[in-house]
Amino acid sequence: MPEIVRFHSRDRATVESTWSQFAPSARLHRVDPDLRFDWRSAALDRVSIVEYRLTAAVRSSIRPEGQLFACAVGFLHGSLRSGRQELDAGRPWISDGREVVADREGAANVKALVFDPGWAQETARRITGDDRLRLQVTDSAPSDLAAAAHWSRAVTHLGAEAAATGGNPLIEAELARHALMTTLAVFPTTVHGRDDRTPQTSAAPVTVRRAIAFMEEHAHEPITIDDVAHAVHISTRGLQYAFRRALGITPRQHLARVRLDGAHRDLLRADPGETVAGIARRWGFSHPSRFTAEYRRVHGCPPGQALRSR
Repeated sequence: MPEIVRFHSRDRATVESTWSQFAPSARLHRVDPDLRFDWRSAALDRVSIVEYRLTAAVRSSIRPEGQLFACAVGFLHGSLRSGRQELDAGRPWISDGREVVADREGAANVKALVFDPGWAQETARRITGDDRLRLQVTDSAPSDLAAAAHWSRAVTHLGAEAAATGGNPLIEAELARHALMTTLAVFPTTVHGRDDRTPQTSAAPVTVRRAIAFMEEHAHEPITIDDVAHAVHISTRGLQYAFRRALGITPRQHLARVRLDGAHRDLLRADPGETVAGIARRWGFSHPSRFTAEYRRVHGCPPGQALRSR
């Protein structure tokens, strides 16, 4: 279950101790004693999602060795740099060990995604199909302004979704993957260019059948499309190509359908007191309204009707 933390403080020691739990290398070299600190975070198994507002004049630094660390520090007055590279305070940045220093005044709104680097690299290898890939940051700045804005919106969305998971491991696994995929799409890393290779096309029907069998057997577990691809010995991109060629849909769409079928079976044999929302969440559907709409589209009736007909 994600560890959700929310609080307000005016104490420097609280700021330092809280932030150090997520970024052990973070340092406050200078901070206005008259500060205000508003914090919220969600710690999942593979990624932590952080948002906070710190109102104070601050000089801070971070050297996130042993982490893949993406962050946005929005402020009006001050500077942000990584080595000799000046960073735009209006855009996020990323580091896997390079120091970033901020000097700022007034209020700053901070968003961050902190990844387990080993998991991030293994996931990147599965996506690209390159078992020798070393995931490394090649530039601290995002690829463009639109990508930067998308990343910032995604962090807020992920934080809200994480707080609503209720500890569901299926939803948490998808959130972690979504966080990493968004980050890899926005920032220059060694992953870029790897997906330009021709995807695997041989024996697609066999691959698809094996993938479908794996999904049906493990849909109740926190598997992602990367796990499915790994299980049938193909890259994630190759699996996507194989599904589109054989079935005209994506593997993610098929996994969602398998889970919808699982929820349908549970609705028909539900124990007294069970709810539509509870069953939907069990199968990885975090939004009851979206689940209801998709269920109605496939089965022609609302899920509540199936629950009542048992």
